[in-house]
Amino acid sequence: MSCPQLCPVLTHLWPLLLTLAPGTEQSGVSPKAVLLLDPPWSTTFKGKTVTLRCMGFPSSTKGNRFWQNGKLLDTVSEMISITSSGNYQCKTPGSSLSDPVHVEFSSDWLILQAPHPVYEGDDVILRCQGKEQQKIMGKNYYKNGQELRDSYNLDHITINAVSMDPDKYKCTASRKAFLRSKEETSKPLRIQVQELFPQPVLTAHPSQPIEGGPVTLTCETQLLPQKPHIQLQFCFFRDVHTLGTGCSSSPELQIPTMWTEDSGSYWCQAVTPRITKSSLKSQIHVQRIPVSNVNLEIQPTGGHLIEGQDLVLTCSVKKGTGNITFSWHRDGIRIPGRKTQRSQSAELQVPAVMERDAGRYYCTADNSDGPILSNRITVTVKIPVSNPVLTIRAPRTPAVVGDVVELRCEVLRGSPPIFYLFYHENVNLGSSSAPSGGGAVFNLSLTVEHSGKYSCEADNGLGPKRSPGISLKVIVPVSCPVFTFRSPRAQAVVGDIVELHCEAQRGSPPILYRFYHENVALGNSSAPSGGGASFNLSLNTEHAGNYSCDADNGLGAQHSEMMTLSVIGISWNRVGPVTGGVIGGLLGLVVTAGLLYHFRIQKKSGGTFAMATPSYSPNELSSTRPSTINPEVPIRCEPQAPVDLQPVYSNVNPGNGNLIYSQIQSVQHTNGNIANSPRTHQQDKGVVVIYSELKKAHPDNSAKQTSRRESVQEDDTGNYENVFCASAASDYSFLVQSGP
Repeated sequence: MSCPQLCPVLTHLWPLLLTLAPGTEQSGVSPKAVLLLDPPWSTTFKGKTVTLRCMGFPSSTKGNRFWQNGKLLDTVSEMISITSSGNYQCKTPGSSLSDPVHVEFSSDWLILQAPHPVYEGDDVILRCQGKEQQKIMGKNYYKNGQELRDSYNLDHITINAVSMDPDKYKCTASRKAFLRSKEETSKPLRIQVQELFPQPVLTAHPSQPIEGGPVTLTCETQLLPQKPHIQLQFCFFRDVHTLGTGCSSSPELQIPTMWTEDSGSYWCQAVTPRITKSSLKSQIHVQRIPVSNVNLEIQPTGGHLIEGQDLVLTCSVKKGTGNITFSWHRDGIRIPGRKTQRSQSAELQVPAVMERDAGRYYCTADNSDGPILSNRITVTVKIPVSNPVLTIRAPRTPAVVGDVVELRCEVLRGSPPIFYLFYHENVNLGSSSAPSGGGAVFNLSLTVEHSGKYSCEADNGLGPKRSPGISLKVIVPVSCPVFTFRSPRAQAVVGDIVELHCEAQRGSPPILYRFYHENVALGNSSAPSGGGASFNLSLNTEHAGNYSCDADNGLGAQHSEMMTLSVIGISWNRVGPVTGGVIGGLLGLVVTAGLLYHFRIQKKSGGTFAMATPSYSPNELSSTRPSTINPEVPIRCEPQAPVDLQPVYSNVNPGNGNLIYSQIQSVQHTNGNIANSPRTHQQDKGVVVIYSELKKAHPDNSAKQTSRRESVQEDDTGNYENVFCASAASDYSFLVQSGP
């Protein structure tokens, strides 16, 4: 390209290029002025003239200054013309001094020309020129002494993407001479390549980053305003590792967090499609801050937990960088779960705490300068009460009215203090407290109403728990039973069925009743649901006598008051009426005398009359007559009152022609006897009358009786007995005549 084509274009475009150049208005240093040549070749033949123009920013046509070989020229104008070789520079009022340009005016016949200005990465045209261009033939181009391929006999060649390297170029040509040709060689040429942008400089802010903090890397350089269409790319490196996502158009790289292992050698590159320049390497040392002000926090706050809750321990530091190792301790023992992380806090969760998790907690933090301890927090774990167990302790089994039983309620687990409530049929009986844990007792004096279901409740403020119910049956001992006769008639007669009835007014069932005749057990009967029991007896003459019963429900037998039963027997006709009357009268006197004698002996000795001797049939003896009662088992409700006999004699005929009763004594119970008796169901006993039975002679047997007087007399003496008879039917005693 010739100067007439290139120079006008540069002249008109230069102000616009300076205006559009990025960064020129923000730069703190004034952009360099650019020295333009017209024609643009830095080497020309001697005798030629080269015009120099100085272009700056902002564009100015006044006050431009020029220098030759460092010497300021006096000319102050927009341009100057030169004809001598030298290094030229210029400056405008708004720009700094331009780079020097060497302009060569050569006296050689062959020269190699390169344009000016040339920038890194440009494609440069080299032109081989002779003084007499028409005489040149056979041109060749060389670089550093080596012929460039495909360059023979070309008017110019293009060097692609020139750099600042000190390469030397030359050309050779044959000059036509008379009768022969002459080989001409140009002087070596170094292309004056200007920097497209200076070598980048890497800066870090802050220059000594703190571990855990950010750092900003900047790759500083400036693209010449003459090349606004070129886009620079910036790349950052630590040692041999590329940082970030690779190269970008931004000259800055933000690193949000730096760690000690990020210390190293950092550098950057500024890159165009043809030019790559690297900065010098800078050492960046990341500073570590030791941990301090270690603090422990827990959730839930306060440190009071209920068994089963989750405990969250948070350990934090106010200062400290890098990898921090956190550990947690309870009562000086490290808890599993140590953590090392790039964070100023860490969390440890203890799920479902138990009683053993209670204690004093603290944590430590360490970033290679030694562990630092936190504050200490006491953690308590309260255990809800377990289901309580109720036990009832009685002095005996089963429990009896009047016993003092101990109700004990106890939980196997639960934090003290524990409050206990005791219930009977869901009605609160009372309460008791266990300040140090364990169980509690409640004493209860039993009554009949205390039978039923018992339970207890335990509560330590974390929710009450109720025990299962326990049934307690309170047994009532039997009271003294009441013994009665139930006969089909007022006066029992042989052959009657008499019901012996025994009943205790109170006592827990089942009750076993035993019946006695003359302290010999007749039999027993049971009342499974309580109440009384009966025993039926078919009477014969042997059944007269004293009867009693006892009641027993397992708590000790109670013996009734003794009752007397008399049985009237019907005798056979052994003699006629007359004989019987005579003999009966005689025998009556004999018997009366014997009874009086017997009575006096008894009275002197303080005794009483014996009860009638019972007589049982063989069947009754085998089926209903058990062994003699044990006198230690039953408790007799009351003693028998003593009987005082008063002799009174009279004859009584009950209406039976065969029997005559003679009253021989009556007994009146005194007030003292009544007072001494514990019985309440009998207030007045009345008069007890004692009779003596006498036989009358049967008419049909008179003859026999006369002939057998002695034998009859002997036989009859054993057939008379004394029987009590009182005002009440149950208190009568009769003299029973036994049949033959």
